Amino acid sequence: MNITVFRVYQLNLLTAISMYMKSLFYLFLSIVGAWLFSSCSDDFLGETETTDLDQATVFADSTYTADFLNQIYVDIGFDIQHNRYKDQYNDHGGLQTSCDEAAYKASTGLTTDVMFATGTVNPVTISEDDVWRIAYRNIRRVNVFFKYADGSRMAEVAKEEYKAEARFLRAWYYAMLLRHYGGVALIGDDVYETVEEAIKERNSYADCVEYIVDEANKAAETLPVERSGNKFGRVTRGACKALISRVRLYAASKLFNGSDFAPADFPKELLGYPTYDKERWKIAVDAALDVIKMKQYDLYIRNEDENNEAYPGWGYYAQLLPADYYGKVGTEVYCGTIFEKKAGASIDTNRWFAPPSTGGNGIGGYVYHDLAELFPMADGTPTKDSPDYDPTNPANKRDPRFMFTVTYDGCIMKSNMQDTEINISVGTQQDAIYRGTPTGYYTHKFLKFGSMANQMLYGGSQARPLMRYTEILLNYAEAANEYYGPDHKDVLGDQEISPYIVLRKIRECAGIEPGEDGTYGIENNMSQADMTEAIRLERRLDLAFEGHRFFDVRRWMIAEDTDNRMMHGFEITRNGERKTGRIIDTRQHTFRKAMYFYPIPYKETVKSPDLLQNPYYE
Repeated sequence: MNITVFRVYQLNLLTAISMYMKSLFYLFLSIVGAWLFSSCSDDFLGETETTDLDQATVFADSTYTADFLNQIYVDIGFDIQHNRYKDQYNDHGGLQTSCDEAAYKASTGLTTDVMFATGTVNPVTISEDDVWRIAYRNIRRVNVFFKYADGSRMAEVAKEEYKAEARFLRAWYYAMLLRHYGGVALIGDDVYETVEEAIKERNSYADCVEYIVDEANKAAETLPVERSGNKFGRVTRGACKALISRVRLYAASKLFNGSDFAPADFPKELLGYPTYDKERWKIAVDAALDVIKMKQYDLYIRNEDENNEAYPGWGYYAQLLPADYYGKVGTEVYCGTIFEKKAGASIDTNRWFAPPSTGGNGIGGYVYHDLAELFPMADGTPTKDSPDYDPTNPANKRDPRFMFTVTYDGCIMKSNMQDTEINISVGTQQDAIYRGTPTGYYTHKFLKFGSMANQMLYGGSQARPLMRYTEILLNYAEAANEYYGPDHKDVLGDQEISPYIVLRKIRECAGIEPGEDGTYGIENNMSQADMTEAIRLERRLDLAFEGHRFFDVRRWMIAEDTDNRMMHGFEITRNGERKTGRIIDTRQHTFRKAMYFYPIPYKETVKSPDLLQNPYYE
């Protein structure tokens, strides 16, 4: 491990200047977009305003038109940003600290993640500058783009492709709204000039689903199958199909598929389909297969590092990193990246997640022991069933995803360009439990080996995937199991796929050993209920800190259990070379029924009696 860390550091040094120059490009796009069209209104559909240039001038120029579209991309990863929530003075955590993945950093401010963790979230205290406002602001930008883009002086082919991108982005932001709030107002292509014009009644959940699917399908007709060079990260046909897969899976899930969630006097069609229909699972199966049949994506399976030295699970680790990081290996690393958030070079991820000794500040949260111990052993055996599991030496013979997700006592990281052992045991050192972390762990997901928060040059690009092929495979497995059962298999030419195949392939990518039976620890002959739990576990582990867990426990309607309990940490005490440990109580999470959906900010619902608040918040 130390040799690999050193060599990755060497690679960082060689590529740092290139990444820095790319960061200037991404920063330029953001500045230009904000300069041309900034939203300075307090209204949720605030009017897009110009500064030095009017809209007619901007859309008469092809470069300015492209910059306007680029600005619509800026917020695509907002909802899963690890510092999404803010108090009066500082950034705070995100969805990961709002659920059972990570403990929030204690502060004097009242932030949305703390309110979700403690069960105190409500329409008055919820952040106003959040998904409701940001998504509608970008939806309005798309509508402005459609209104004026035809007048732009650019090649017709490029114009049609840009319009298809904009159509997808509008669907993307509606999907963002949908999984937070349920059905929302669909405003079509209209560009409203006042709040009074803009506010409408909420559309049904079913209307929103079909609108998003229809828009994504229309965009897919024009968009290319793949992007390369400086267009990598822009929308593709596969991204359109992947968004449909996500939306269809949610629509088939328990919360939205006839759950009868709302009280009797609430219009249930706003929050899902009033009656259950098993065929929605079949539609979700087919939506996932539409992506799989493209044969454009795959899992990157590689158990050697970039220097061709043995490193189990290195492929899983590499595919999470920005597409401009591992040029030495080649673009095949990113065969599983369907849609990503582009971002320039910085040390943000390191600051949010890394231990204090390496420059971290903890706002991204601290991994709970409840999650950390779920990563199986290297042979796929659950830790609770393995004689080799030692929580005081947790990386020993472990699923490599544990090391890629969790910073644990005794692991090696970089600090001021030097290898540093992270000492989280009880003591006075700055990384110690109770001083640096309340759980005995830090978060390692998306951190590059060799990068550091106390050296600006070595943070690198902050781009990250928003949709990975792993998600699509798990979407398929879940829907197929629900509709057909665990033994179902689809044959796609020379390719076979089934819930079992999906789970084992994901574990192969993770670097787990196949074992003599080639099962990677996934049991044969599971019942449908057992397969459901196996799929849910794999989603929790493989997609950790990628924004899925918060919504998964809601759509499965298990949040009243998972997010309504005491969360735990692990305390290690060192006595010379000897370590002892014990599980400790860390955070009591509280979940109220209302919290299955986000509250619409009070300042929005008070503007019109037609904008109905979600149930149990009144």
